[in-house]
Amino acid sequence: MRLAKLLLPVAILLMGSWAFAQVTLPTLNMGFQTTKNPTEVVNAIKMVMVLTVLTLAPAIMIMMTGFTRILIVLSFLRQAMGVQQLPPNQLLVGLSLFLTFFVMAPAFNEINQKAVQPYLTNSISQDQAMENALVPLRRFMFSQTRDQDLALFVKLGQIEQPKTRADVPTVVLVPAFIVSELKTAFMIGFIIFLPFLIIDILAASVLMAMGMMMVPPIVISLPFKIMLFVLVDGWTLLIGSMMKSFG
Repeated sequence: MRLAKLLLPVAILLMGSWAFAQVTLPTLNMGFQTTKNPTEVVNAIKMVMVLTVLTLAPAIMIMMTGFTRILIVLSFLRQAMGVQQLPPNQLLVGLSLFLTFFVMAPAFNEINQKAVQPYLTNSISQDQAMENALVPLRRFMFSQTRDQDLALFVKLGQIEQPKTRADVPTVVLVPAFIVSELKTAFMIGFIIFLPFLIIDILAASVLMAMGMMMVPPIVISLPFKIMLFVLVDGWTLLIGSMMKSFG
């Protein structure tokens, strides 16, 4: 319940659904009618905009948080072990989602305290709330973005060389952040592959030495890879290392 109370206002900020914070909510009528009250027209337009922006919620979750790195690393683990369907995709996505909430909890708390709650109490304007909400997200993305990736998109965007981080546009920061996340995820994936690759090579060598070339090496190596992963407490080791990589 506490998590739901925290994520709801955060989702409202991230998806731009600021219109719901009004005292009176607009009604939705399936039809056309004339009105002399401009407020009704404005509320209807806000409703349409909110419904449109809601479609961007998955992209915001993927592009501006640690979701991309976590999901790719877990997918690399499944590929390296050779178990194509276990864990299933739904479980990997769900685990990645909740790990993302865990990683982004400080940023979400700051958004709730400095943007959502002040806006709900009419202490700040909508534009100020948007700016306050972007501050912790930008700080997180800057901490995970490589300078060379940021410089690449500054050059591609043909914008003036920023003097400080505050001068970097968000439209430049987001793609640079995604590229850096992909690089980091693939580097972690390479490290994950190494021990399982050694087991595959050993299994193939033993089978060839025994003349059992028709037996797929994965049949022999898979139980040993699972046993190795369990013995070293792989899930704790992997997830713990991943969470520390965001520090």
